[in-house]
Amino acid sequence: MSAVTPTSDESTSNGGALDRQAVFTLIRERLADILEIEPSAISEGASFTDDLDADSLALIELVEAIEEEMNERTTGFRIEDEDLEDLKTVRDAVDYVVERAGGASKS
Repeated sequence: MSAVTPTSDESTSNGGALDRQAVFTLIRERLADILEIEPSAISEGASFTDDLDADSLALIELVEAIEEEMNERTTGFRIEDEDLEDLKTVRDAVDYVVERAGGASKS
């Protein structure tokens, strides 16, 4: 009898749902890759356009990356097009993902 040790992706609480810090880390890492900057340069209060110089293409790439990652953890996760204009800062995106993932974790 051997115990199954979950991988780091599976060891989050809520049956695979991410906590707020994990969502921030996910968004920061994806955004850093897209913008080709150091993750440490991205804070929660950073504005996508004013502080990080992200253009609309970079934001679309970020949305696609978040949706792909979150769909591995939750059923039917999607960032609605009409909600995009409200996501001005990294904090806005983190709050949105945490709120939506909490409601989408069960199918």
